[in-house]
Amino acid sequence: MKVAFLGTGLMGLPMAQRLLAANIELVAYNRTPEKLAPLQAAGAEIATHPRQAIRAADCIILMLTNAAAIYHVLLSDTSWRTLEGRTVIQMGTITPTESQEIRDAVIGGGGEYMEAPVLGSIPEAKAGKLIVMVGGKPEQYQRHLKLLQNFGSEPVLVGSVGAAAGVKLALNQLIASLTTSFALSLAFVERQGIDIDLFMQILRESSLYAPTFDKKMRRMLDGNYTNPNFPTKHLLKDTDLFISEAKSLGLDLGSIEAVRQLVQTAVKMSFGNDDYSSIFSAISQWGEGVGE
Repeated sequence: MKVAFLGTGLMGLPMAQRLLAANIELVAYNRTPEKLAPLQAAGAEIATHPRQAIRAADCIILMLTNAAAIYHVLLSDTSWRTLEGRTVIQMGTITPTESQEIRDAVIGGGGEYMEAPVLGSIPEAKAGKLIVMVGGKPEQYQRHLKLLQNFGSEPVLVGSVGAAAGVKLALNQLIASLTTSFALSLAFVERQGIDIDLFMQILRESSLYAPTFDKKMRRMLDGNYTNPNFPTKHLLKDTDLFISEAKSLGLDLGSIEAVRQLVQTAVKMSFGNDDYSSIFSAISQWGEGVGE
């Protein structure tokens, strides 16, 4: 099998590198060509246009920013005409509705489609320890299981197309909400002059604890959000996707809409390309006029 990998950003690059390390023949495309240099050095074929990558491959993996990018790269007229007989595996974060619409377009072009979004960040991508959630037919899952195991040892078949995208959005809502709640408690404890190590010791021993708290605490206290595993702007995008999809389900979205406002404030504070733990600064500096 020859694989085309479209989208080699923060997550796409280490994922593509894992395929090369497994001796899988790879052709790569990225809208910013400079990001392809490490893959070219590792033996990947480089395509200057998406249709070249698609034509050269049996299977196309998408790790693109959003649905608009997928339509531009995969479903433009010239690319769409090359999909016949090929499998598209969509691994980015989009809504269930978007995933189903893209599936229909791919099938209309003579190809087949499945989704396989992932949970985890750059360290897990490098180590092949991502949680891979699959939406598609059981036979598609079985046929591509070995390929997907390069990214995570136990890919989970969630259901048909749209189901895995839904689970991914539900999990990313938790990322935004948990991080915001922890940041508020941490800022409160800090302002109260309470020993933070003692607070964390009590928290760790409780059923309230989540490992992400320790991963983000030091960044928050130091105000050091550089070298992100997941940028704030991407969390804002995913929060917007969750809200847009959840609106049709009759849910009260008051809590996540308040979280979204804080994430947006962090972006406005120029933390868009930095780690999403920058939500802490949006909370702790609110009284300095940031939240006005």
